[in-house]
Amino acid sequence: MVKFLDLHAQYISIKNEIDFEIQSVISKSSFIGGQYVKDFEKSFANYQQANYCVGVGNGTDALEIAIEALDLPNKSEIIVPANSFISSAEAVARCGHKIVFCDINQDDYTINIEDLKSRITPETSAIVAVHLYGHPCDIDSLIIIAKKYNLKIIEDCAQSHGAKYKGQKVGAIGDIGCFSFYPGKNLGAYGDGGAILTNNKELSIKCRMIANHGRIEKYNHKFEGRNSRLDSIQAAILSVKLKKLDIWTDSRILAANVYIDELKNMIGIRVPKKNNLVKHVYHLFVIQHPERDKLKEYLRLKKIETGIHYPIALPKLQAFDYLNGNYDGFMACKIDKNLLSLPIGDHISANDARLVAELIRNY
Repeated sequence: MVKFLDLHAQYISIKNEIDFEIQSVISKSSFIGGQYVKDFEKSFANYQQANYCVGVGNGTDALEIAIEALDLPNKSEIIVPANSFISSAEAVARCGHKIVFCDINQDDYTINIEDLKSRITPETSAIVAVHLYGHPCDIDSLIIIAKKYNLKIIEDCAQSHGAKYKGQKVGAIGDIGCFSFYPGKNLGAYGDGGAILTNNKELSIKCRMIANHGRIEKYNHKFEGRNSRLDSIQAAILSVKLKKLDIWTDSRILAANVYIDELKNMIGIRVPKKNNLVKHVYHLFVIQHPERDKLKEYLRLKKIETGIHYPIALPKLQAFDYLNGNYDGFMACKIDKNLLSLPIGDHISANDARLVAELIRNY
C-alpha cells in the first residue's frame, strides 16, 4: 500500500524530540504565548527570509487578519484565483470585500496574469496570490501590475513553505504573506496553526494586535480585535519540524521528478510543468487525466491512495452563487474534473513513485 499521507510515520521518525518538547511545555504550564511561540516566530521568519512573523490560530485567520490589517477601501474588490481552497476567497468576503475570480494557468495552476489584468477595475484594491500546490506565482508580473494600479499583494502560502521565486522564499515578497500549519501541510502542526509574514514593522504590529483583542499590553485595548493565537504546544512541535523541513522537501522534489520523468510522455496524462525560475516544494503533485475518476478507482484497487484538489473550482461552488459571475470559459472550471493528486511527501521514496507511475501506465 502506498499512502497518500503518513503523518504517523513522520512522527515516529522524530518521536523523541517531539515528546520532549510537548512534555517541556506541559511541565512549565506555558500554554499561550511565551518563549516557545517567540522562538518559533523568529525561526520561521528567518527561514522564510522575512523580517516579522506573527503566529495565529490557523491559515484562514491569517488571511482574514492580513486583509483587515491592510486597511483596504471599504467593500473594494480583491482578485482571487479560481482554483484554490475556499479560504482564499472566503476570507475576502468575511472581511467585507468583493470577490473577483480570475483564471489559472493550466500547467502550473497559479494565477493567469493576462486574465488577472482583464479583471482589474477602479474598485480593485488587492490580489490574493496563491502559490498553489507549492508552486510560486509569477511574482515579477504581479509586482509590476500592483505598482501600476496601486494594489496590495497578499501571498497565500498555505501550501508553499520553503518555496522560492528567483532564489527568494515566498511570504514576504509581496505586502504580506499567510501560512497554514494544518497537519497535512509540508510544515504541519498537530492541530490548527498559522502565521503571517511581512517586512513591514507597522503592519506586523497591527496584525498582532488584531489577533490579540486589539492590544499589545494586557488590558490596554486600542481597538476591537479578535482571538487568534498560535499555542505553545503547536509552536514547540513546529520548531522541531522546521529543522527537518529542507530534508523532507528534498524527498518531495525527488518523488516529483520521478513522476514527471515517468509520466511526461504518456498520452492522456498532463504533468506539472517545470519552471527553472522557482523552487516548487510539491505540497501536492497534481496530474490531469480525462478519466480521472476511473483512474482513481483503479489505483485504489491497487492500494494506491490518491486525492483530488480541488474537485469543484471556486466559482462553481454554491457558496459563491450570489456573485452571479459567468466563469464557464475559465480553464479552472474545465479541468477540475480531470485533477488527480498522487501520493507525495517525505514518506514517498523514488521506488514508490515509480510503482505509482507504472500502475498509471498500465491503466
